[in-house]
Amino acid sequence: MNFRILGKTGLKVSAIGFGAWAIGGNAHGNSYGPTDDAESIRAVRRALELGCNFFDTADVYGHGHSEELLGQALKDVRKDVVLATKVGGMTGDFGPQAIRSALAGCLERLQTDYVDLLQLHNPPIHLIAAPETYQVLDDLQREGTIRFYGVSVHPPEEGVAAVAADRPQTVQIVYNLVRREPEDEFFPAAERAGMGIIAREPLANGLLAGAYQRDSTWPAGDIRARMPRPYVSTMVELGAKVQELARASGLTAPQLALKFVLDHPAVSTAIVGMKTSAHVDENLKAGD
Repeated sequence: MNFRILGKTGLKVSAIGFGAWAIGGNAHGNSYGPTDDAESIRAVRRALELGCNFFDTADVYGHGHSEELLGQALKDVRKDVVLATKVGGMTGDFGPQAIRSALAGCLERLQTDYVDLLQLHNPPIHLIAAPETYQVLDDLQREGTIRFYGVSVHPPEEGVAAVAADRPQTVQIVYNLVRREPEDEFFPAAERAGMGIIAREPLANGLLAGAYQRDSTWPAGDIRARMPRPYVSTMVELGAKVQELARASGLTAPQLALKFVLDHPAVSTAIVGMKTSAHVDENLKAGD
């Protein structure tokens, strides 16, 4: 596994990170379908075995279940991994007390007394741009319950606002073969600022993996079940093209899509959802 430095945090992280949204399960919807907890834990341990040291989750994933599974799987190797979680997405409240309360729950579920990276989960742009938003995170950093902090954003202009605020040390943003908007303004600004970039959804919710057809369906609660069918059809066609190109390169479609993301010098790590050990074996090869 190749390792990269996560911007000015100085953290050494695996090029492919374990995205733990999917292992949160489907009990509360907003998921990637049903899971098996025992297999989820095996997947986490397999990722660790293959050199992955960056694990990203959020309190909203399975309403805490993703964090619980990571806590079980990683408690005996806590100091050897970089644990990142996110708060605010559950309630939409980014006030100081709400952040402190949410972090306390994260720490309990993760079975640790600190997280390496705490991220605000999709706050509105006016909060991203406001320096006072980060005062509580500075306080938590001094208290030792978090080592570094960042923000998770949607459109690139939110990432630009984070750079301009000059407080977050990392930004997590959607970046893949289809969603390339961050290349225009955000990536150059982030590189100049020494900001760590975490690329999420590198497989476009799995649709670039070449595993689906135009008529593919997903169970209720899976976020892809809510996507417009014309969008799904377009993405499935693109996934087939990625698969075709991957075969010519001696790769699988997920590996090719991940290598594209990692080819951009601004990207520190690409987090990909992995529900099984087989997913881990395939995806982590892209970080070799």
